[in-house]
Amino acid sequence: MIRLHREDVVPRYVNGRWVWNEENETFKFNSRNEAKKEFVVTGGYKFLASLNQLEELVFRQDYQRSAKSFDADVVTTRDVVNLVTFLAPDEMMNKNFLQLINSFTVRLFLKALILYFNYFLKVVEFILIRRDEKTSSLSSNESAQIQLILSSHLTQYRLLVARAYSVIIMGERDVKKFHHIQPFTKISMTRKDRTLHEQFLAFCTQFIWIIMHRRAYDIIDMEMNRLFRSEHFKLTRNEQIRFTGTEARMLYGKNYRRRDYRNQSSPLIQEISNVEKHNLPILWLGKRKYRGTDLRIKVLELEFVVNTAHSSLISASHGILGHPRHLYNTLLEPDWEAIRFSNFSKNYDPYYIVTQPSLKIPDLNEEEIRKLSKTYDSYYTLATYTEFWSDEEINKWMRRSRTEGAVIDIWTKCRIDIAEKSLGSSVTEMMQSKNILHLTSTLRQFKRFVHAMLYDDIVTIVNIRTLKS
Repeated sequence: MIRLHREDVVPRYVNGRWVWNEENETFKFNSRNEAKKEFVVTGGYKFLASLNQLEELVFRQDYQRSAKSFDADVVTTRDVVNLVTFLAPDEMMNKNFLQLINSFTVRLFLKALILYFNYFLKVVEFILIRRDEKTSSLSSNESAQIQLILSSHLTQYRLLVARAYSVIIMGERDVKKFHHIQPFTKISMTRKDRTLHEQFLAFCTQFIWIIMHRRAYDIIDMEMNRLFRSEHFKLTRNEQIRFTGTEARMLYGKNYRRRDYRNQSSPLIQEISNVEKHNLPILWLGKRKYRGTDLRIKVLELEFVVNTAHSSLISASHGILGHPRHLYNTLLEPDWEAIRFSNFSKNYDPYYIVTQPSLKIPDLNEEEIRKLSKTYDSYYTLATYTEFWSDEEINKWMRRSRTEGAVIDIWTKCRIDIAEKSLGSSVTEMMQSKNILHLTSTLRQFKRFVHAMLYDDIVTIVNIRTLKS
C-alpha cells in the first residue's frame, strides 16, 4: 500500500506563506491547510478527512492489516473497517461499540449494505441519465417494465439488509448482549442504546462511502437516514437531489408506506414484513445452499456467498473491494500513477477500473419467469470465513492514540532487533559439543598437511635456485 507522505516528521510550517503583522510587529505564518476540510461530519460525529505524517506512521505500524493475513494483496472489508475505526472520533472507542462491529452479524449486515448501495447508486445514476436524455413525458411499456424490474432488484437487496438488521435490533445470536433491555430487570437502557446505534449508523455511512470510491456522499447519507430513521426523523433535510414520485416509487419499492410519525416504521421493517412468496428463499441466502430453478436467486447467492475480496472471479465489482492494495494509498484512495503503469485497458480490466461498472438491462420477462420457478428442499448449510479482531486488538483500539506511544524510528527498531535476536550459544557450550571438537581436530590435521606441503615446496625452490647459480 502506497504511503501518503514520504517523511515521518510533521513539519511545523508547511504549505503557506509569511506575512507581516502590523499590530504585533512580528511575522505570522498563514497556512493554506487550515482552509482545507479536516473533518467529515457524519451523524454529528467528526471523522478525519486526512492523515498527517505522524498519524499515518502510527496507523501503518499498529492498526493496519498485517501483510501475513488472509488475502493480504487485495483490499478487503477489514482494511476499510480498520481505516474507518482509526478515523473515528475518540468517543467511539468504547468496548461496546468495538465488540459490536466485531460481531459476525454486523459483518453480514455490512456485506448486505455493500451489495445494496452498489446497486442503488447504479440505479440513481440511471435515473439521472434518463433525466438528461428524456425528450417526452410519455413512457413506453418497455421503459415501465425495466423500471419495475430494477425496483424489484432493489427490493431483493433490501431484504438482505433487513434480515441482518432485524437480528441486530432484536438482540439475537452474537449481538444479544447489546440489546437495550436488560435481561433481569427488563428495563430499557434508552440513552445507552441511542448512543450506540447513532455511532453505528455513522460508522456504516463512512464505511460505505469509502468503499464506493468516496463518491456520492450526500446520496449515501440520505438513503442511510431514510432506511434506518424513515423520512420523519432523518437528519438531513436539504437534499441536493430530489426524486419525483415515479422515481421514488422505483427506488423505494412498492412496500414503502409513509404514515403518521407515531405509527411509522422504518423501510427495512416494512420490507421484511411484506415478503413475496418467490422472494422467500432470499432470507436463507448464506445459510443454506439454494436448490431451485430461479436464476435471479442464484445470482444473489453467488454475490453474497463469494468473498468480496474475490469479486473479480465472478465478474462483479463492489467498489474498491478486491482491488490490488498496491494501487491505493493509506487512506484507500486510488493512486492514478500506479494505475496508469498497471497497463489496464478495455480488453484487460478484471477490476473494472478503466471500464466503469454499469447497470445491466434485465430481461423484460424476468419477474414472470421467476413466479413460475420451483424451489426444492435444501440439505446443505454454508459456512463463510471472516477475520475478526482478537481481544488484544480490541484493547489496543480502546487505548488508541493517533500521535503517541506507537511510533518507532529506525534507531529504536535496530536496538529492538539486536536485543531480541540471540547471538548463538556460548563458548563453553560450543567446546562441549562433540561436533565442534571433531571439527577442531580436523582443522588441525589440515593445517599440518598444508604446512608440510609448503615446506616441501620451499625446499624444492631453494634446490632449483642453487643448481641454477
